[in-house]
Amino acid sequence: PLVFEDPAGDDDGPGRYVYPTDPVYERGSFDLRRVEIEAQGDDVAIEVRLGAKIRDPWRSKEWDGNGFSLQMVFIFVDTTPAAGRTTAPPGLNLEFPKDAAWDKVVILSPQSAKRIRSEFASKAKGMAPDVVIPVRTRARGKAIKAVVRAKDLGGAPRPGWGWQVVVQSNEGYPSGQDVLTRKVNEYEGPHRFGGGSDWDCDPHAIDLLVAPAKGTAAEKAKQHEVLGAHVCDAEGRGRRAIVPMVVPGK
Repeated sequence: PLVFEDPAGDDDGPGRYVYPTDPVYERGSFDLRRVEIEAQGDDVAIEVRLGAKIRDPWRSKEWDGNGFSLQMVFIFVDTTPAAGRTTAPPGLNLEFPKDAAWDKVVILSPQSAKRIRSEFASKAKGMAPDVVIPVRTRARGKAIKAVVRAKDLGGAPRPGWGWQVVVQSNEGYPSGQDVLTRKVNEYEGPHRFGGGSDWDCDPHAIDLLVAPAKGTAAEKAKQHEVLGAHVCDAEGRGRRAIVPMVVPGK
């Protein structure tokens, strides 16, 4: 399998984000630690391990969810060297390099497939064909596990593919054109991350991978550098953070 490691304690975006104040947002809930991706016949199994036990305080199964409430994980895949999208789905406020654009994005969400498709159809219709919704998504312990069809990714994972894993928080009542993602504001609130900007142009990513994805302390500093390299003015304009892909062995 492909294995990516991420350092502990970097669930603070560019280094200054803080969790919402409601106690359901337990420390470590958005701290990416390990990702495993493995081809299994016609399927691809994905496991995303976090820094705290994954809970379901809002009883997602009662609204056709997947047994967890708080997390939302975007797994971007660059399968082609000369094509792809450089803009992340609305609500993340992230860009990708032109030479490492994403072709598919797998979404691990508490929400039902129907709700996810509806959100993209109404807010990001052009991206909808490249959104991959797992056939199964479940939480166990500190891990979210999912299975996707290999054909939906463009085949089984191959050498040279780029990967990026972004941890965010599920928001059942998203703002504006955001696709099920939680805001980062200047000051934290019961259900808002703090340490960002109210002008809505800073990155809404709590944790992500950086190369070589071995979980070193240097990667924590690099994440802060990557997500901190954005410009946000009083009009909400500026330059978004550009996040790199991780290519195993490169």
